[in-house]
Amino acid sequence: MKYPKEYLEEIKLRLKVSQVVGKTVQLKKRGKEFVGLSPFKNEKTPSFTVSDEKGFYHCFSSGEHGNIFDFLMKTKSVGFGEAVKTLASEAGMEPFRFSKFDEKKEKRYQIYKNIYNDYVNFFHDQLFLNESVEAQKYLEDRKISKSTLKNFKIGFVPRQNNFYNNLLKKYSSEDIELTKIYYKNDKSGKFIDRFNSRIIFPINNLNGDPIAIGGRIIKKELKLAKYINSPETEFYKKGRVLFNLDKVKSLRSETKQVLIVEGYMDVLSLNSSGFRSVISNSGIALTENQISLIWKFFSDPIICLDGDDSGQRAALRIAERLITLINEDNKIYFSILPKGQDPDDFVKKNGKESFLSFLDSKKIIQNYIWEMYSSEIKKNDPYAISKFEKKIKSLCYTIKDEVLKKYILEEFLEKIRNLTPIQSNRKNFNRFKNKNFSVLQETRNLHKQSDSLTKEQLKEFSILFIMVNYSLTAQYHIEELSELKFSSEESENLKNEIIKKFSENLDPAETKSIIKNNFKDQIDLIEKNSNIKNIIFKKSEKERGNLLKELIEELKEIIHLKKIEYLESKVAKNLDEGLYSELIKLKSQLNRD
Repeated sequence: MKYPKEYLEEIKLRLKVSQVVGKTVQLKKRGKEFVGLSPFKNEKTPSFTVSDEKGFYHCFSSGEHGNIFDFLMKTKSVGFGEAVKTLASEAGMEPFRFSKFDEKKEKRYQIYKNIYNDYVNFFHDQLFLNESVEAQKYLEDRKISKSTLKNFKIGFVPRQNNFYNNLLKKYSSEDIELTKIYYKNDKSGKFIDRFNSRIIFPINNLNGDPIAIGGRIIKKELKLAKYINSPETEFYKKGRVLFNLDKVKSLRSETKQVLIVEGYMDVLSLNSSGFRSVISNSGIALTENQISLIWKFFSDPIICLDGDDSGQRAALRIAERLITLINEDNKIYFSILPKGQDPDDFVKKNGKESFLSFLDSKKIIQNYIWEMYSSEIKKNDPYAISKFEKKIKSLCYTIKDEVLKKYILEEFLEKIRNLTPIQSNRKNFNRFKNKNFSVLQETRNLHKQSDSLTKEQLKEFSILFIMVNYSLTAQYHIEELSELKFSSEESENLKNEIIKKFSENLDPAETKSIIKNNFKDQIDLIEKNSNIKNIIFKKSEKERGNLLKELIEELKEIIHLKKIEYLESKVAKNLDEGLYSELIKLKSQLNRD
């Protein structure tokens, strides 16, 4: 039984050739391709190449050539069916189970596809006849090049045509009806071409087969809808297909970006101006299925809808619906056109280079949403701010990537705080940025983390070294030292005992002797691992005080960051409002005056 072409293409879509071959051959990137030693011949100089863009491998030493199925069959000595099963599993697809229904569906698809091919080819030729001068003039006025028209197989369907009868010579009326190209007139009982008097745009699936049509009216006096699309059929689902994706998918090795525009004419116009990586959502709302399909080829799509109010409302609805799907590998950007312009207008008015510069100013989805939302609120109205915050939080909670959700929500809430005068006038500075901590720099050079001790422990040891050996210096900072909580029980007990002895007003030498006798092992460990002893004896009392103060501040910051990391891990697993508020509070304290 023959596997359906769509099933095989889906496997190839999900698996790159380099991904499959790379499990057997060690590949190295060279330009757009990969090279490696041939698996078919013993060689020392690589002659084996892999092209993800073209979808095949080629061995210059043996002449072997093929796709991922061929590679598995030849290197693993398995049949085609076994290769398909193996790769389908690797691609995360269910094994294909043939049935009589599948056979009948495949047969229906072949007929369906052939009818569309005949229709598209016939009316593509019709466009260039003298009878279609009105359509030719319209496309010429729109500056669509002839090569673009031929590449996209753009056609024109005259009002009076008998092509339905031509199709009846090859296909049954039932088969033609399944394509939805024609509809039956209730009064006359005749089949009417729904695209008559329209320029037509073939809509292809990823294999390049036409499966639907978009049409644009060119006679305003007919008072018909400007654009129409084929109704959905067994083989055409509007929310799963994108105009021109079949052609631009081969560009994925050249760019991460693809421009998503609203209309067919925008795609043609931009192609005529030299923009190849452009697709259209055919005037419908961009769906989750469509963006997932786009991400298989392009990780950073740019949505560029018309600059009128309806276009911008549509763009915001898309952003609200699709932000739930973004992750660190797959993003969405928006480019906001000037009011009243579409991409075609912009390029004609400003030129290609200006359009490229305009696209460089694209906004990532969360920033686009922020701008659209924040432009509508009264920034001095606490009730409006409260409502706005709830709205933005609710949207963020829909993001499926838990870690990304946390950071985007944090970014939004930080912006919300800055909307109020009190928050925006706060001083934000780095605690250590504008101070000259030459002493601290010395400790940084000395306190490099060892294999057995953490940075936190090393800081604690340095503080304890000063407390044991320079008690007068430590007593000036007794309050700060009392507030510290050391990481190990031994260090915490030693710190508390020293503070206790300070309160007894003993002679410093006596205090030192008692501490060393009672905590001999811990003191030895500190002496061994505290490099601060190499520099502190050279310091004056004031310098020692500054050094201890900075060590205390650094240890506080380490402890603070540990708390933040702990809360971040908790919030990533469960976005609890209380935990999140505590996390935001801790983070704000890092930059507070």
